[in-house]
Amino acid sequence: MKKQILFRFRNPAVVVMTRILILSLILAVSGFYTLTYAKNTDNATVNVIENIPIVEDNLQKFTFQDTGEALINPDMGWTMHFYSNVPGNYGSGLAPSDSLEWFEGCSTVYLRIPWAYLEPEEGKFNWAMLDTPAQRWIAKGKKVAFRFTTAESWIDYATPKWVFDAGAKSVRFTWGKGPDENGNMWDPVYDDLIYLEKLRNFLTAAGKRYNGNPNVAFIDVGTFGTWGEGHTFGSSRLSAEESVKMAKLHIDLHLEAFPDTLLCISDDVDGPTNRTGVYPATDYARSKGVSLRDDSILVQPAPNMWYHADMADRFWRELPVIVEHEHYGPSVEKKAWNNELLIQSVEEYHAAYMSIHCWPELEWKECKDAIRKINLRLGYRLQLREMELPMTVKIAEPFSVRSVWANAGVAPCYPGGFMTLTLKDAEGGIVAVLADETLDMRTLAVGPINQIPTQEQISTFRAGLVGPTTKPGTYDVFVSVGHRDGTPTIALPLTGNDGQRRYFVGKITLE
Repeated sequence: MKKQILFRFRNPAVVVMTRILILSLILAVSGFYTLTYAKNTDNATVNVIENIPIVEDNLQKFTFQDTGEALINPDMGWTMHFYSNVPGNYGSGLAPSDSLEWFEGCSTVYLRIPWAYLEPEEGKFNWAMLDTPAQRWIAKGKKVAFRFTTAESWIDYATPKWVFDAGAKSVRFTWGKGPDENGNMWDPVYDDLIYLEKLRNFLTAAGKRYNGNPNVAFIDVGTFGTWGEGHTFGSSRLSAEESVKMAKLHIDLHLEAFPDTLLCISDDVDGPTNRTGVYPATDYARSKGVSLRDDSILVQPAPNMWYHADMADRFWRELPVIVEHEHYGPSVEKKAWNNELLIQSVEEYHAAYMSIHCWPELEWKECKDAIRKINLRLGYRLQLREMELPMTVKIAEPFSVRSVWANAGVAPCYPGGFMTLTLKDAEGGIVAVLADETLDMRTLAVGPINQIPTQEQISTFRAGLVGPTTKPGTYDVFVSVGHRDGTPTIALPLTGNDGQRRYFVGKITLE
């Protein structure tokens, strides 16, 4: 007679845990949930994330965890200063194949360059200087942004010399000293008619290429002031009233050339250290739908690490705010750099974009932890917290789905988006696309990191009403956010990505 060895668990807790484990294995084999793994980019830790439904009657209840990954999404992300006024800073060290895939959250290549380099002769353009780096990023599904400057502190002619040869007026200056008849640099007279004519022609030509171009994230109003920042304290030294007048003029020029593209302007047009709350130039910009960028934070140590979070407060609810930090190296040398303050600036400005204003390898190496923290808050971050799905529904008959959503970022989801459930068969074929147009993710509220508001949504769908022909069966359910027609556009911090920004939830049976 063979002996049987029986394991008896007398502890009730052990019995319960054993039953749960057995049930989980049965459900996994049955396909009712999946076990997926999320690794951090250093492969240092592995976390098991489970889509485990709690089943009650005909209802599956799922909860979800944020994967913690950096997301590349429209109207947000890190911007790489490929040209930072000087052509060699900071993209010259990158290989042609390097579009910073390794710099988590980098979504945009930023090309800030003097007009003189782009139109060296009147009517003859050097667009390859822009299009070559731009296409490296565009090929990877990323965006490009521009600033065209007309005044610099390091070259004599940021506005092409041929413009002045044609009769445009100028102001000769020595940088830091101001107007100087013996100076070696030239500011344009920003409302000179000849200058404006030539500049308008250039912007019109640029507009034919880049206005309304879906690959363009934004364009700065950068044709007024040193470095395109809207100030002249080190050059021609315009009064505050004259500066506001010029800022409005150049805003209008850009709106004329780029009516279908997001524009932004530097906070410095209202004075780099102005904390009065009186901001006529940027208020005018906002009234015209032009957004704000801060050029720059962390130039000085605290408490003067930035000046215009209050200015940004007038913009961020409607328009993406861009924050540029000081060149990293000089900021460190001046003891102005502080990783915690960089993180804080994202919160105070409700920033959608943050700059990489340095050699990117250095900034990533020395600031990686701060960058990763920022990536969890920068711009918007749509989280699916919960979902309740029926296990079985009848073809062509209505059924309800409950979901709970949150925006864990600091800014609204500017492009908006709508939840869609996509049902797929075992071969990955699309069986049904069910979009809910009643909740626009643009409307999700944002809050402090420890007080993120949530919103419950009840959606009603029908699968297979009239057509296409829908066969009974058990199908995979994917969730996405995007256009009203079900096209996904927004990356979500979920596992189970099908490669098209649809994320596996569970299964549903159609009868």
